[in-house]
Amino acid sequence: MSSLIDTSYLQLASFALGTVGWILCTISMGLVEWRVWHVDNTTIISSGIAWVGIWKVCFISYIHVSPGYEEQFCHKFSGYDSSIPGEIYAAQGLLVIAMVMGLLGLIATICALRNIYMGISRKTAITRFFLVGGFFYVFAGLCVLIPVSYNFYSVTHNQSIAFPPSYLMPSSPVAQEAGAAIPIGIIAAILLLLSGLFASYVATRLPVGKVRF
Repeated sequence: MSSLIDTSYLQLASFALGTVGWILCTISMGLVEWRVWHVDNTTIISSGIAWVGIWKVCFISYIHVSPGYEEQFCHKFSGYDSSIPGEIYAAQGLLVIAMVMGLLGLIATICALRNIYMGISRKTAITRFFLVGGFFYVFAGLCVLIPVSYNFYSVTHNQSIAFPPSYLMPSSPVAQEAGAAIPIGIIAAILLLLSGLFASYVATRLPVGKVRF
């Protein structure tokens, strides 16, 4: 009967990658730097740069503040703004799902590792925990990868957004580039997918009968 030592590095790797991937997913979701817009009219956007996230848009302005000081203005997206592109609203929903799925994957993996290292279960229960955890990780990874790729596509094609007048934003930038949230999201998706694959592989390699070291 094969030993759990044979897959111990994959067990821990799955947990470690899943944890880091879930943290990066959460960070990416909270960042406003999804798209970095460069604008030519600096009357309101004093720095000439605006950050478009999935929850709000922000920029630096010197208006209504004392000379030599700056202030960051942010406007949260409303669910009633039909002008906001679908990829932004899709990213909101999918990243929330990814965060929940990633957390469930962590819980399932922790339960599997606890049963293994405390020697309190048989293969069937541990296998199910790893398979369920792997499924959640892979699902979470896809939920991150889809909106990140969609928004990156919009950036590379310099697509415009018809913001409402209250946002004080132009409808299109002179140029735009991917913000920090997109590469962080890509890394998160890769780690979550790898974690899911490792967890699923471990489930198929567990010995028959009672587990042992």
